[in-house]
Amino acid sequence: MRNVSLWRGLLGVDQTVVEDVEFVEAEQVVVVSVRPVKGACRRCGRCGARSPWFDRGEGRRWWRGLDLGTVRTVLEAEAPRVRCRVHGVVVAWVPWARHGAGHTRAFDDQVAWLAVVCSKTAVTELMRIAWRTVGAIVDRVCADVDAVTDRLDGLARVGIDEVSYRKGQKYLTVVVDHDSGRLVWAQPGRDAATVGRFFDALGPDRAAALTHVSADGATWITNVVRARAPQAVICADPFHVVSWATKCLDEVRRETWTIARRAAGGTHQIGDRAGGRYHASRGDAQTIARSRWALWKNPNDLTSNQTAQLAWIATCSPRLHRAYLLKEGLRHVFNLGGIEGQHALTAWLAWAQRSRIGVFVELGRRIKRHLPAIHASLEHGLSNARIEAVNTKIRLITRIAFGFKSPDALIALAMLTLGGYRPALPGRT
Repeated sequence: MRNVSLWRGLLGVDQTVVEDVEFVEAEQVVVVSVRPVKGACRRCGRCGARSPWFDRGEGRRWWRGLDLGTVRTVLEAEAPRVRCRVHGVVVAWVPWARHGAGHTRAFDDQVAWLAVVCSKTAVTELMRIAWRTVGAIVDRVCADVDAVTDRLDGLARVGIDEVSYRKGQKYLTVVVDHDSGRLVWAQPGRDAATVGRFFDALGPDRAAALTHVSADGATWITNVVRARAPQAVICADPFHVVSWATKCLDEVRRETWTIARRAAGGTHQIGDRAGGRYHASRGDAQTIARSRWALWKNPNDLTSNQTAQLAWIATCSPRLHRAYLLKEGLRHVFNLGGIEGQHALTAWLAWAQRSRIGVFVELGRRIKRHLPAIHASLEHGLSNARIEAVNTKIRLITRIAFGFKSPDALIALAMLTLGGYRPALPGRT
């Protein structure tokens, strides 16, 4: 029971003296009494600087360690306080745990690894801790990674976007490196001030090294980029530009459906809803209502039934079909790319202007306002596809992280999962 080297290896600690080991049968827990080696005593828990002794603090305390088989393990030691010149009175540093933690470093590292690769239930059941505790541990481990790693170093081409993480207009602004595909920065918020915080972290020298920035055309992103990195080429994301056309197409579809419903035989009463009459679509109105996915999908992905729906629309609703062709024409512009795509976009703008469809006329004006960024996207072939892929994974992580105390824990889990610095299991390299 007193083999010091054996117990240090089992506990995964160093710079630590094992004084005693006791098995508390009533609580089914192994209590290991430890203390730091002489050279590790009386150091600030935050910065590790040598500091004078202040008081005994709260006396002896426990740190949860990795289980030994099926038995819980805790480390017991004194927790004195020291007076740091920088941080004032703080609990002294201990080599086996992070500052402010109630678990050993090995325990934290294993929980963080499990949170990245396992389900919520697996982590909490295996480690015997609450999910909120997992959030605090992930935050600590990510802070340690950030202390020794500069995620923003060497950035040249980045994409900036936002992703919702909670109901009530709660968003994260995320930055992804186009060259590595890694998530390099994320903060709560969706405004110019949030993007400004990214450039504050980046610094003027590294901001001057940016060559390309892709975004969805939001002014709260592009205005800050122009001010903080004027040399960077701003590229509009093709997916978002085409989505503008898709929304316009859906407005035209709803207008056409409304007109068809109001026509004779376009609706029929099927009952009462909330005390009033409720009418369902019939005939042409019903066909138009059911054509939504046929109009939205790419032509190569259409089923035979959807192809038939489009053929019916081309015959019976020329205005809706013209709106569909405008949407597909804009998508074709980005498929061409380069100079050819720029010429095609010029032709498309003229087509939209004379289409006599109000929403597409306005869309043409909107595209003209973003024309330099769209031309840059066509020239350089840069899009937010990588960023959208990362956002999809963040949405999954958001569901996993439900129950965390703050968005900081969610961001920490996303950075560990998608930032390229996944924690290693204790004892592995």
